[in-house]
Amino acid sequence: MTVSGPGTPEPRLAVPGASSVEQLRKEGNELFKCGDYEGALAAYTQALGLGATPQDQAILHRNRAACHLKLEDYDKAETEASKAIEKDGGDVKALYRRSQALEKLGRLDQAVLDLQRCVSLEPKNKVFQEALRNIGGQIQEKVRYMSSTDAKVEQMFQILLDPEEKGTEKKQKASQNLVVLAREDAGAEKIFRSNGVQLLQRLLDTGETDLMLAALRTLVGICSEHQSRTVATLSVLGTKRVVSILGVENQAVSLAACHLLQVMFDALKEGVKKGFRGKEGAIIVDPARELKVLVSNLLELLTEAGVSGQGRNNALSLLIKTVPRKSPKDPSNSLTLWVIDQGLKRILEVGGSVQAPPGELAVTANSRMSASILLSKLFDDLKCDAERENFHRLCENYIRSWFEGPGLAGKLRAIQTVSCLLQGPCDAGNRALELSGVMESVIALCASEQEEEQLVAVEALIHAAGKAKRASFITANGVSLLKDLYKRSERDSIRIRALVGLCKLGSAGGTDFSMKQFAPGSTLLCVPRWLCNDQIDAGTRRWAVEGLAYLTFDADVKEEFVEDEGALKALFQLSRSEERSVLFAVASALVNCTNSYDYEEPDPKMVELAKYAKQHVPEQHPKDKSSFVRARVKKLLAAGVVSAMTCMVKTENPVLTNSCRELLSRVFLALVEEVEDRGTVVAQGGGKALLPLALEGTDIGQTKAAQALAKLTITSNPEMTFPGERIYEVVRPLVSLLHLNCSGLQNFEALMALTNLAGISERLRQKILKEKAMPMIEGFVFEEHEMIRRAATECLCNLAMSKEVQDLFEAQGNDRLKLLVLYSGEDDELLRRAAAGGLAMLTSMRPSLCSRIPQVTTHWLEILQALLLSPNQELQHRGAVVVLNMVEASREIASTLMESEALEILSVLAKGEESPVTRAAAACLGKAVEYGLIQPNQGGE
Repeated sequence: MTVSGPGTPEPRLAVPGASSVEQLRKEGNELFKCGDYEGALAAYTQALGLGATPQDQAILHRNRAACHLKLEDYDKAETEASKAIEKDGGDVKALYRRSQALEKLGRLDQAVLDLQRCVSLEPKNKVFQEALRNIGGQIQEKVRYMSSTDAKVEQMFQILLDPEEKGTEKKQKASQNLVVLAREDAGAEKIFRSNGVQLLQRLLDTGETDLMLAALRTLVGICSEHQSRTVATLSVLGTKRVVSILGVENQAVSLAACHLLQVMFDALKEGVKKGFRGKEGAIIVDPARELKVLVSNLLELLTEAGVSGQGRNNALSLLIKTVPRKSPKDPSNSLTLWVIDQGLKRILEVGGSVQAPPGELAVTANSRMSASILLSKLFDDLKCDAERENFHRLCENYIRSWFEGPGLAGKLRAIQTVSCLLQGPCDAGNRALELSGVMESVIALCASEQEEEQLVAVEALIHAAGKAKRASFITANGVSLLKDLYKRSERDSIRIRALVGLCKLGSAGGTDFSMKQFAPGSTLLCVPRWLCNDQIDAGTRRWAVEGLAYLTFDADVKEEFVEDEGALKALFQLSRSEERSVLFAVASALVNCTNSYDYEEPDPKMVELAKYAKQHVPEQHPKDKSSFVRARVKKLLAAGVVSAMTCMVKTENPVLTNSCRELLSRVFLALVEEVEDRGTVVAQGGGKALLPLALEGTDIGQTKAAQALAKLTITSNPEMTFPGERIYEVVRPLVSLLHLNCSGLQNFEALMALTNLAGISERLRQKILKEKAMPMIEGFVFEEHEMIRRAATECLCNLAMSKEVQDLFEAQGNDRLKLLVLYSGEDDELLRRAAAGGLAMLTSMRPSLCSRIPQVTTHWLEILQALLLSPNQELQHRGAVVVLNMVEASREIASTLMESEALEILSVLAKGEESPVTRAAAACLGKAVEYGLIQPNQGGE
């Protein structure tokens, strides 16, 4: 018995009485050959349910194992192969497939046993012999590695814990080596089993920054994707001890601890999904309990005295990432409900903290913004009215407890908490505003003589101004107050906030030119005076950017702003500063300047109808026309907007919300609209920044970023734009643009970009196929729009260099080949060129397709002759190559061609000037002579 293709389901003679099982199995085999592994799996599964004989069951399980191997689901592949072996212990194919699965799962010792059994059953099988040699080499390498690392681990810890080696280069190198070793699973396991966690604890206890960083980074390697090691590490170090490291003053150590905790959360959450099982398959304690313990300690850290502002921000960031569900499809929001019940008051305490009074928590603007985001995500994660009502009740009780207490400090905290809610779950903020006396207190405190009291009240007023329920009340009662504050206050911090409030209230008309809100020169009050003055505190300058975000609804302000180099530079510097809460305002201002918001031209008939009915008709500002927008984009690019946005995207901070990501995606798409600007965007790192935007965020944001990636991939060298492994990350966003909910332009640009990628390497073609792009690309081949149809055909032809795609063309019962032949005869020259190129490639790589061309259409000769007679040399060459491939593939086809006008055409072409066309034509005639179908001329031609 030979195994020519261990991953291919094999045919078998039909068993009487089992026709339905046999039919389904054959259907599965055909689907497998066509690359539809999921379809094949479904057919085999259905056959198993029809009372198959034990022999049939063994074959079906074996075939299912082959499908799972192709789908890279190695756990299931092992299970199916084992079921086949249970039915037939000598099933050599099942043994081989199980060994393949075990090898991929890293269980080499078990894989080698199966291979040894295969070799004993078929000693002469070279496939088995080669596989056994390869896996034997892997085992030996692993043994050598493990034995050599034993001594290394011990030596590294001796150096690190030696007090006499303090600060030496030797110690630094040892810490680096330890971190590198832990990145590999085998190295991490060796450190773990060498009492490594206890030794790393000693490094943490030294308090030395370098040693603590080395210990934390090594622990990341130990815990990464490994549930049981994570639980063991928490048991040794103590959950409270690990969480407490977040609160240290040293930012690098706090960030390293944050990364470690994120890795631990991921490992525990994966354990919850897998039913309390770790990576190595050992049953351990309930990870859900460990998860709650970690979350509980993070919540306690939020309100602990002595915790650094950076540490508190990191704790909030972790809670934002780990507590709410990643998708509404996840049925359980139990962790969110638990956090609301146990820790909502702690989160509100951070969000409602006022900085100035002594004894308050170390809270920054970033902390309060992070608290707002966390509250918003918790509220959005609730599933029913009862859960939301409980959230409202807890918030209102907390605010009321402070507001109704004695003293002004309590009222300030209550108002600050309302501000926090208005920036997060605004429904809860609106309800809090309606509590008795809250809004009146805000208005009254705006007139306070104390700056801190004024700041809290004015900020609350501004946040409330954006909420529809309160806007009319504030417009009636707050505008005159804000104007008065702006004119009379001597404090810049109060004046800028008052101006922002006025800008916010005055921006109701949006970009409608007929409802122009701002007086000429009003931007001069906001931008140069506060934004460019680096002597003013960052918080006040942040409010200047908030004002700019509203002012730039006005096209006059946009033009004035992009002309002000100092203001642009100051804006970009602020976007890179530690004041991360400014990001959304910066992104909003850039969206306004580039007009990258959604805008639809009004229907002229509807405009006329509205005018007739004396209804208001929005008008576009003359300076918002495309020529002005292009000029503004070029000025922003010259000022370095891409570098600033790249830094914003890199931000590891909850302030970079999905909404903020969407705004940045919109701006990037506007920046790459013109082909000549794309080189600048790539040079400043725009390609790298777009990848995370295309993979995470709102659906609209991801689509905009993916479209920007497509534009860059079309007009630049993808290997330079996305160097190294980054080029493979581009494929998924591009494939997402092929869905029917995307526009025709997005479909077209995605197809063009994928065509470029498919022409680079086989690995990229495999990546495109793995993302299941093939069915969508084939669908667009039938598109009515000629440019989309052409782009899809070009993409399909580049993908045809892959064996899997060639198999699809060769499979029986499909019209793929027919379509290419027919498209080669279309009037659209570019479509003909793409189809003929694909036909030339396929007939070269799969000669069996040549004999099928005459079967797919009766017009095949006319189409080939038209290609040979084309005035376009490229089309001529492709046609000549197809004819040559067909002549070489079959004497019968060659005879048909030589009996047609093709002989005369080829004879003329062969006498032309030396070129690829003449060489191909001459080769056709030479082969015909060889077959004895034609005679050479007397001159031997």
